[in-house]
Amino acid sequence: MLMLVNCSNCHAPLQLPPAANSICCVLCQAITLIADPRSLPLPLPSSSHQQQPLPSPYNHAPPGPPPQAHGRKRAVICGVSYKNTQYELNGCINDANCMKFLLVNRFMFPESSIIMLTEEETDPYKRPTKRNIRMALRWLVQGCQPGDSLVFHYSGHGSQQKDDNGDEVDGYDETLCPLDFESQGMIVDDEINATIVRPLPCGVKLHAIIDACHSGTVLDLPHLCKMDRKGRYVWEDHRPRSGMRKGTNGGEVISFSGCADDQTSADTSALSKITSTGAMTYSFIQAIEYGHATTYGNMLNAMRSNIRHVDEGGFVTSLLTMLLTGGSLGGRSRQEPQLTATEPFDVYNKPFSL
Repeated sequence: MLMLVNCSNCHAPLQLPPAANSICCVLCQAITLIADPRSLPLPLPSSSHQQQPLPSPYNHAPPGPPPQAHGRKRAVICGVSYKNTQYELNGCINDANCMKFLLVNRFMFPESSIIMLTEEETDPYKRPTKRNIRMALRWLVQGCQPGDSLVFHYSGHGSQQKDDNGDEVDGYDETLCPLDFESQGMIVDDEINATIVRPLPCGVKLHAIIDACHSGTVLDLPHLCKMDRKGRYVWEDHRPRSGMRKGTNGGEVISFSGCADDQTSADTSALSKITSTGAMTYSFIQAIEYGHATTYGNMLNAMRSNIRHVDEGGFVTSLLTMLLTGGSLGGRSRQEPQLTATEPFDVYNKPFSL
């Protein structure tokens, strides 16, 4: 059973792997021993030896200069296919490659400022393991300055688990499933929020594009744009009743996600007609290419319309979700991309930009 503990230094929530003696904070790199009374309420054996913080994988990058820490545009792109496992997905690496092409050629992101995490990477630090994803997210926001534009794209499995700290309206935390989630555990929305949302300073903009099941509020942003099929919308307040802060340190975060928290996302060839892709990633890129990326509202409507009009037979549900919940697709609502943000705004007046 995985457990959330608080960092003994900065108090960020951290997910403790099974049988771990200590955990390294992704924010401040402090080591928290599981016997530390500040992190766990119950006494545990104290025969733990303090470990040195693990070095950043980006101090061991492949040949060539590492991504610049203060680049005006930076991105982390993660595609997890779970190759040769029962959870295998076909379109996630395609999604990652297409997103990189879009950022470089349409939005002028320097290739040197993009970290790609896929199973195709030969560098072990660029495989989408839990540790590598954590370190890449920390790099994404490290030293960011006013005017910076950051992007986090993830295509892979997502899931849910019981919320144990009372900060979720629906009682469930949303999670991302790294390549090694069966041994190392999933990445919980509390940690994602603490890593890339809360530290974001004034003048910095972050976009997240999350193509995964149960991903509607996977960044734990305070506001969700509730939009009907006619494009009418209201902003729902998703701030925790406990008063826990989920916003930024003055920066702006906007997230497009593949579906609502109670929905699954498709890995399908029904959209491209050529190869497998994530339905949400394909629709996001297509909306931009077809000129619908004028405002955030137009983007969301175009993405939803594109998915809605695809033949029902082209969609598949999440195998991981089926196995974890013992459920079936019957009775589930169709996938509808979601928009969340740190602050509500007029979605039809705010221009879309990365």
